[in-house]
Amino acid sequence: MSADTPRRIVLLRHAKADWPQVSDHERPLAERGRLEAATSGRRLSDTGIGFDLALCSTATRTRETWKLAVHELPHRPKTVYEERLYEASLGDLLALVNETQDEVADLLLIGHNPGMHALADVLAASAEGDALARMTQGGFPTAAFAVVGFEGSWKSVEHGVGRLLDYWAPHD
Repeated sequence: MSADTPRRIVLLRHAKADWPQVSDHERPLAERGRLEAATSGRRLSDTGIGFDLALCSTATRTRETWKLAVHELPHRPKTVYEERLYEASLGDLLALVNETQDEVADLLLIGHNPGMHALADVLAASAEGDALARMTQGGFPTAAFAVVGFEGSWKSVEHGVGRLLDYWAPHD
């Protein structure tokens, strides 16, 4: 793929988690979260994006979200469980994206807030239709996702390089 290949990054926040007496990293999905994760998977499938790579936080709630969502996709992309996605800062997230190999056209990150929302916000210099207004108004609730498109290599991803192509939240 060339450096000017159109690319997409999808930022998926984990579904609703429960609050049992476990460490934050080990929190499982709540019943509502299990339903949200499957719904998000169906909505991701509806986008028609054929993900080349999924990077998923190692936290229990993100792994469970991905396990339920991926069953709704037409094909399972290569999945890497990435410790750096848990509690990642905006800088950490940008660094992970910049490390992506250029053979990847469509990347999915399954992570946490505030990082997912912050990354969508800073990457998108423009937006399709009312996607930015909906994302700004609704925040980035559990199981929500944003699709950001850009051209260039993953190494060139920085503030303002993309266009918010889609935003979806379960209660939109």
